[in-house]
Amino acid sequence: MRKRLVSAVVLCLLATGCGTVARNETSPSPQNDERVRAQQSAPRKETIKDSKKVAAHLESLALHVPGVKSAHCVVFQNTAIVGINVNGTLERSRVGTIKYAVAEALRKDPYGINALVTADIDLSNRLQEVRKDFQRGRPISGFAEEMADIIGRIVPQMPRDTKPRTEPRSK
Repeated sequence: MRKRLVSAVVLCLLATGCGTVARNETSPSPQNDERVRAQQSAPRKETIKDSKKVAAHLESLALHVPGVKSAHCVVFQNTAIVGINVNGTLERSRVGTIKYAVAEALRKDPYGINALVTADIDLSNRLQEVRKDFQRGRPISGFAEEMADIIGRIVPQMPRDTKPRTEPRSK
C-alpha cells in the first residue's frame, strides 16, 4: 500500500509539473517601463552653418592623424567629404588603417560624425578643385563640373555601345 501511495504522489507531482497553463500576459511595454534609461552618449550631427569654417576644422582633424600628408574637405549642405593624401608607396592595408583612423577622429566631432572619408588620390584632387572653386565664388558650377568628371570616370564604357568610325573616302 505504501508503494502505491508513493507512486501516486510521484505521478501527481509529475502531472502537475509538466502541465503548463496558458497565460494571457503580454511583455512589458517600453512606455510603461519605469527603469532608468541612459541618454545617447555618441555625438549628434550638428547643423552646418559656416561651411568654410567646418571644412577647415575637419581638415585640421584629419591632418593630425599620423600618415596623412594633406587633407581636403568640401562641405555641401549638411554633408562633408574629406579626401586625404597619403604616401603613394604604402600598402593598401596601411592606407585603409589610416583612413579608418581619420574616420575615428571625425566620429568624435559633431560636424564630422557623418562625414565621408576617401583616400583615393583622384577624388582627393577633385575635392581640392571643388574647394578652390568655392573660394573663387563658383560653388555650384565648380561642383557640377567636378561631379561630371567623377561620374564620367565611374560609368563603364561597353565595347558593344561603340560605333565604328565612318571615314570619308579619299578620291
